[in-house]
Amino acid sequence: MKLKLAKLAAAGALSLVASLAQAFEGAELYQGEKALYEAAQKEGMVVSFDTGPSWANWNAQFNAFKKRYPGVELVYNDLGSAATVVALDKARNRPQADTAYYFAASALDAVAKDVVTGFEPVNYAKLPENMKDKDAKWFAVHQLNIAFLVNTKLVKDIPQGWDDLLKPEYKGSIVYQDPRSTGQGQVIVFAANFANKGDMDNIKPGIEYLAKLHKTGNVLRNVGTTPYAQFLKGEIPIWIGYENDGLKAKHLDGMGDDIAIVIPKEGSAAAPYAISLVKNGPNPNAGQLWLNFIMTDEGQGRFAEGFVRPSVPGVKLPDSVADKLVDAPQVTTIEIAKATALKPEIDKEWAQAALNQ
Repeated sequence: MKLKLAKLAAAGALSLVASLAQAFEGAELYQGEKALYEAAQKEGMVVSFDTGPSWANWNAQFNAFKKRYPGVELVYNDLGSAATVVALDKARNRPQADTAYYFAASALDAVAKDVVTGFEPVNYAKLPENMKDKDAKWFAVHQLNIAFLVNTKLVKDIPQGWDDLLKPEYKGSIVYQDPRSTGQGQVIVFAANFANKGDMDNIKPGIEYLAKLHKTGNVLRNVGTTPYAQFLKGEIPIWIGYENDGLKAKHLDGMGDDIAIVIPKEGSAAAPYAISLVKNGPNPNAGQLWLNFIMTDEGQGRFAEGFVRPSVPGVKLPDSVADKLVDAPQVTTIEIAKATALKPEIDKEWAQAALNQ
């Protein structure tokens, strides 16, 4: 029996060595990667909350991670940002997750509930201050830009800016998400605000612009969920939404030249999406290995291949998307703490000004 166990142990050791050799045929992606991988292999898995595979190219991240790190399984779910924080809070005495991904406003909730812990991944120091927590309890992994997604079969003259949207030729043509119930809707308010000389301390110009837009009759409707399917079907002439949805529709879902993707010339807003290491998670080393992996230059480039903008400044975009994610210096990333504090005001003022409620 002892001989059999010894043989199994030896076989396990050889398997570990073989796995490491397979995973590290080249150089480390960062100093200490091999040692962290060995520790993660002993845990055997990482549990990643709210990383739905069809969103932001997470599926490609999963596949690349599993290829590089044999022996570390990756388990995920797709709860939604707010639900993820609720789940972490309910399981605080016996956490199930190792990492949690969400719209950055939900990251603030997670910090407030003390369900996440500090960890500085690769490239953390390069992140702008408004894209990370001062104690590294969350940090942005990518951001999404607000753009005009225009069905060119339905719209002859492509609007290039917010002022253009006020023209009578776009009557009954525009759809965007309700800021009272969606994060994207909130970001649209900031996009309009930045374009009209507002800032994170003064939201009035954005509200006034959207009120004017509604008064023209150009807004077809506001919606509470993404109208992506309706847009693909040709039911929406102009959708004010996220750039990545437009690029996905153009290059992956068959719209081709039937869509124009315009980042408005006067200005726009970007929404940071963040991730955290869960406090007392069951697999802390595997969790750190996963977070480091997606924050390397290679990991950031993989997000770009899913048409979302990397959070780390200066990352070289892969050749396959370099001509699609055009430079957009007119885009400002929102300051998430201020945006969260402004939400009640935006909800109230937008409803009154745009909907007369």
